[in-house]
Amino acid sequence: MTDAWEWDPSLYSGSAAYYARGRAAYPPELAAAFATELGLDGSGRLLDVGCGPGSLTLLLAGSFEEAVGLDADADMLAEASRLASGVRNCRWVQRRAEELPAGLGRFRLVTFAQSFHWFDRPRVAAAVRGMLTEDGVCAHVHATTHQGVDESAPHTAITELVRSYLGPVRRAGRGALPGGTAGGEAEIYRAAGFRGPHRFEVGGRVITRTADEVVASVFSLSSATPHLFGDRRAAFEADLRALLRRVSPEGTFTERLREIAVDLWRPLTKGC
Repeated sequence: MTDAWEWDPSLYSGSAAYYARGRAAYPPELAAAFATELGLDGSGRLLDVGCGPGSLTLLLAGSFEEAVGLDADADMLAEASRLASGVRNCRWVQRRAEELPAGLGRFRLVTFAQSFHWFDRPRVAAAVRGMLTEDGVCAHVHATTHQGVDESAPHTAITELVRSYLGPVRRAGRGALPGGTAGGEAEIYRAAGFRGPHRFEVGGRVITRTADEVVASVFSLSSATPHLFGDRRAAFEADLRALLRRVSPEGTFTERLREIAVDLWRPLTKGC
C-alpha cells in the first residue's frame, strides 16, 4: 500500500448487500480450532475489528459472553445486524479502527480477518495491545473467501473485464493501489509490543457456487464495488454474466478454497 493512499467512506460503498452472498462463509472448523487453541469456554469478550457483515464475529460469538463487531461502514453493520437476528450476545459499533480504544473495554480475543491492511496499522496495533485482558490474544486471520485457487470460475478473465471498465490500476475508494495492499504485519505487531506468532491452520475445502454468487463475489470487492462503475454498472454486470455463461452454461462453478491461517499474537510480558 502506498503512503499516498488514504481511507475514505466509499471503500466498500454498495458492497454490503453482496458480501454475505458472494464470500464463502468461514467454516465451523475455524470456530472449533479457535476454541481448542485458546481454551475458549463461553466467557470473556471478543472484538472483531473491521468486521464487515459479521462473517467472523457471528461464527465466534458462541465462544464468548459478548462479541463486539466494529466497522466504519454503516451498511455493513446493518447487514451484520440482520444476519445476527436471534443472536443475543452480539453488538455492533460504527467506528474506524483508528478510533480505538473508544471506551470499549478489554477483550479476551481481538481479531483482524482480512481487514488489518486497511488501517493505520502501527496505531491500531498499539491500541489493541492495550485493550487485551491479562490472558488476551490478538488473531490475524489470513483467508481468501471471494474465490478459489483454481480457474473453475474464470478469475483471470474477470479481472481483465474489471480492468477494461475501471483501468489497469487497482481501485480502492476514491484512490488507487498500484502496488496492492501492504504486507509486513509481523514487524508491526512486534513493534507494538506483541510476541509470536503462533500459527494454526484450517484446511481448504471445495465449494460450489452459482453464477449469481460469483457476480456477488465480484461486487463484494473493494476494487470492484458497484459505485466505481457509475452509469456503466449494468453494462459491466451484463458482460460479466455473459462471460460466466460461456464458461459454464449450466451456471455452476466448483472451486477449492485455500487454507485459512491464523496467526496468534500475545502481548510481551516481563521476562519475554
